[in-house]
Amino acid sequence: MIKKLGLLGKNISYSFSKTYFKLKFEEEQIADTSYENFDIESIDLFPEIIKNTEGLKGLNVTIPYKEQVIPYLNKVNKKAKAIGAVNTIKITKKGKLVGYNTDCYGFKKSLKPYLKKHHKKALILGTGGASKAIAYSLKKLGIDISYVSRKASKGVDYTYTSLTENDIKSHQLIINCTPLGTFPNIDNCPDIPYKAITEKHILFDLIYNPEETKFLKLGKMAHATTVNGLAMLQFQAEKAWSIWNS
Repeated sequence: MIKKLGLLGKNISYSFSKTYFKLKFEEEQIADTSYENFDIESIDLFPEIIKNTEGLKGLNVTIPYKEQVIPYLNKVNKKAKAIGAVNTIKITKKGKLVGYNTDCYGFKKSLKPYLKKHHKKALILGTGGASKAIAYSLKKLGIDISYVSRKASKGVDYTYTSLTENDIKSHQLIINCTPLGTFPNIDNCPDIPYKAITEKHILFDLIYNPEETKFLKLGKMAHATTVNGLAMLQFQAEKAWSIWNS
């Protein structure tokens, strides 16, 4: 029987995962496994997928279900529990659903080559499920984090309107965890004081389509180091693959 894997999300026709795994299966001649998108309007429909998809062995989880899926799982791995978000689900032989987070692994591995000693403080733009894994990874790397969001609330350090040029200068690592700038809305970008960015900054965007977002373009113009989300996705996909096959 064909083993089935897939991606759980909403409006995910553009998804990286399906293309990535399809190519992987072709290149590595893996004939007994398929990968499909499970595009659902609401998380309530998740149990139906589990019940009705024969041979389902694992899922990737993307926006907006990384947090919403947790109550449906039988077990959540320690790291994913600490992060508070799940992006990989393994379905055991007994049909139990176990949640993992491989975003933190992917992010850490793709950021590390660019880090210098002066990267001590980071701004995280956005407070959704993706930002949680980023925050967790940065803390593990010993980097101080501050959250930036549209609205002031508990745990938010700055709003876009309160963020000053000095704040940008003192945080030399800036990570975009918002969907702003994703295809097709490529003229959008987070509203931060870009003119305070220098060659000492790293701008990291979780978005990979387009390859260079407006956020990264503006960083490049200021001679900052710019990194998109592609390597992070590849690393997290391979990590998920090893979890499903362990």
